[in-house]
Amino acid sequence: MSRITKQFGTCGLIKPSDQCFDDFISPMINFVFFEDPRNVTELRPIFVNHRIPDSLGGGDIQLFALQFRVALTERLSLIAVKDGVIIDNTGGALDTLLDDGFADVSAGLKYNVLRDVQSGTLASVGFTYEIPMGSDKSLQSVGDGEFHFFATAGQRLLDGNAHVLSSVGYRLPVDDEVQSTSIHWSNHFDVKVTNRAYLFTEVAWWHWTDEASTGLPLGVAGQDLFNLPTTGVDGNDLVTQNVGMKFKPRRNIEAGIAYEFPLTDFQDVIEDRFMMDLIVRY
Repeated sequence: MSRITKQFGTCGLIKPSDQCFDDFISPMINFVFFEDPRNVTELRPIFVNHRIPDSLGGGDIQLFALQFRVALTERLSLIAVKDGVIIDNTGGALDTLLDDGFADVSAGLKYNVLRDVQSGTLASVGFTYEIPMGSDKSLQSVGDGEFHFFATAGQRLLDGNAHVLSSVGYRLPVDDEVQSTSIHWSNHFDVKVTNRAYLFTEVAWWHWTDEASTGLPLGVAGQDLFNLPTTGVDGNDLVTQNVGMKFKPRRNIEAGIAYEFPLTDFQDVIEDRFMMDLIVRY
């Protein structure tokens, strides 16, 4: 990756990642919408095994995705946070609706509004637009896409041996007749246990403020990967937590593993989730 980015970097198209915050690690929960506040250039392959509650027929979904982020200036970056292939192994109600296919593509911009190296404080704002170009059979390409507006921040603690990250966001579909509107609040806390290993836990809260006007009365919306054309979700709250570990063999390489589970009685479409990622930065 360094060779590739160096070719573009000499033309002034790609900037290297901000190395003054290399002691931070990126969040894993709510991976489509919980954005790292740092300005980075990176590739991030992701694997997710997502189990569906028995009330929806059970089974699981696998996702193979590749996120990327490109620092355009010292403060501004291009981000692509959703894409990939969805593999369906569900049963029941979802099995009749869902099949293998491609996910929608979501991309946008992030701008770093606060960067204090001495105190270890970061804050960024941004937006993405989800392009409805995925497969209908994988419950993508619903309506005319959706916007996501977010703010994200981080703070170094204990001289870089611990960190907190927090992000809030608003999902606004272009066509609210077939997709729901929601807000989320995601939080991350990690502790550095060795020079290369981190333990972390994260919590994400979802609240649906408006439901689709038309659709199936399933009472679930799809969490982060989907925004289903369903009714009966207005006012629902979902809280999930994960526990995981990250390993950094070098400052620009980061590998993570996490297990996520719901804390609320309302589960939406998640029984539990296993996730792995690998990040390579320039």
